[in-house]
Amino acid sequence: MSASLGRRVAAEALGTGLLVAVVVGSGIQATELTRDVGVQLLANSLATVFGLGVLIALLGPVSGAHFNPAVTLAAWFTGRDRDGLTLRDVAAYVPAQIAGAIGGAILADAMFARPLVKLSTHDRSAGHLWLGEVVATAGLILLIFGLGRIGRAAIAPAAVASYIGAAYWFTSSTSFANPAVTIGRAFTDTFAGIAPASVVPFIAAQLLGTALGLSAVAVVYGRPVPAGDEVVVPHGEPELASS
Repeated sequence: MSASLGRRVAAEALGTGLLVAVVVGSGIQATELTRDVGVQLLANSLATVFGLGVLIALLGPVSGAHFNPAVTLAAWFTGRDRDGLTLRDVAAYVPAQIAGAIGGAILADAMFARPLVKLSTHDRSAGHLWLGEVVATAGLILLIFGLGRIGRAAIAPAAVASYIGAAYWFTSSTSFANPAVTIGRAFTDTFAGIAPASVVPFIAAQLLGTALGLSAVAVVYGRPVPAGDEVVVPHGEPELASS
């Protein structure tokens, strides 16, 4: 990517913030329109699919559109022996993603006249939910880096958004699959929120999922291709982001 680090960091903060605003805002809107939990989840997942796809397409050429510390760490790990992300990049990306996520939650609450900062009371502490996060994150990493290995990174906006939309429904956790988004969603006591006490176990599950996803990439695709032949993707790879 030719953009300066400053521009890339700004894109990551903005993209993550807007992603969380979409997730939280659509959740608030859904609960105001219907009491049917299934319809609420459908509305929330559809908005996330459309919003994520647009953000990846728009900001991917600048920063890779990771919007997700798990993706950033995976991109650094897989490219550390080549011309991939540096530790300096990671140290800049991750705080920007977290700050953006918190800002996005506050923005969503402001748009719906909710308290700007009210920690969530939505407890999500259960083993089956953690397993759901492991599965959701592993699948996301396999998808993103698998697309890069087969030269299909161009379809990342549609593919990653579609996967996240599906994972809303087939995982017990509704697929946060993103440490920054998880932290951001703790700052809103709404449909999409997560209680602060549930955040650390969720992030631990996501990091485990990241390791498993990278292992799956290695098993399925073998050694990475030379850096010059690899297209950077987010989220969702180096140029593709959760819930």
